[in-house]
Amino acid sequence: MNDSPPAVDEHPAPSPRRELVGRISLSGDRTLGLTAAARARIAAVVFWGNLVCQIGIIVSGGVVRLTSSGLGCSTWPNCEPGQFTPELTMEAGIHPFIEFGNRTLTGVLGVFAVALLLVSLLWLRHKGRSLLWLSLVPLVGTAVQAIVGMVVVYADLHPGVVSPHFLISPILVAVSTVLLFRLYDGDAARRRSLVPRAMHWMSGALAIIGFAILVLGTLVTGTGPHSGDDVHPERLPFDARTISWLHADSVMLFYGLLVGLLIALHLIGAARQTRRAAWSLVVVTALQAAIGYTQYFTGLPEVLVGLHMLGAGLLAAGVAWVAVSLYTWQGTEPVVGAAEPAIGTDRPTPPAPTGKASR
Repeated sequence: MNDSPPAVDEHPAPSPRRELVGRISLSGDRTLGLTAAARARIAAVVFWGNLVCQIGIIVSGGVVRLTSSGLGCSTWPNCEPGQFTPELTMEAGIHPFIEFGNRTLTGVLGVFAVALLLVSLLWLRHKGRSLLWLSLVPLVGTAVQAIVGMVVVYADLHPGVVSPHFLISPILVAVSTVLLFRLYDGDAARRRSLVPRAMHWMSGALAIIGFAILVLGTLVTGTGPHSGDDVHPERLPFDARTISWLHADSVMLFYGLLVGLLIALHLIGAARQTRRAAWSLVVVTALQAAIGYTQYFTGLPEVLVGLHMLGAGLLAAGVAWVAVSLYTWQGTEPVVGAAEPAIGTDRPTPPAPTGKASR
């Protein structure tokens, strides 16, 4: 029998370094010759740019609808048969340029989505597989959005197709918000809850009701005067007033639940970032409700409808921010392959998870 101790590798593979710039933690591998500060700036621009453009596509789509430019380009992906870009004519006016501008923004979104995935693969792998999989969603979603946009054109802007085309965007806004939060949060292998489980249920209910609000909002739009094209003014066969009441009632339910969650967060002394996220959503919801009621009683003026669509994007971002801020990825639990401390920081190590809500 051999009683000698097992062999020990005297030259273990070095663990990849982590470099901390502000609140952004980056892998020291695959630097491409860039400093940590430069890579952090690139990551911030890409993640913020992706979120801003996801909200911006909602607004630009609203401009297309409100200016009746939905069929300014008669085909897809070309603007006209055999002509990729629009031409200014007396008959079409600026409508083709408005529609083509919205399509161009989709291309910009695609660039940001690819860049976001590359940044995650190169410099953020230590944050775990969940972030890598999530970083793929904007790219896939943008591709799906483009395909649905093609269907919308060939369906002559039928509201039954336009509504799903819109609803993809708030989902991508929510995912982009979570990605941005993860960029600035910790690197632990698993997330840690900051609040009791009941508050996660309340947050989940907010997300469900919030999505219902958006769905009902598309139905309200589908019964209203802004069809997106004067030649094809087809509307959904619903009573506009009834759908508007249901939409308003869902907002009241959402707001009541949100206020309840906010009170509970203050009662348990939740983390400041969590309370700030909830307060931001309270403000966005209040403004959105005020704009909605005003536009309803003033005959749906285009400017207010456009602001309401911007509010829809901010609402989706706010709901996602509240939900993800109930967790943290900060902690002492090491990530596989990234055991060395972050470079360039003397920030104290957070306490180990205790299983209780953080106060």
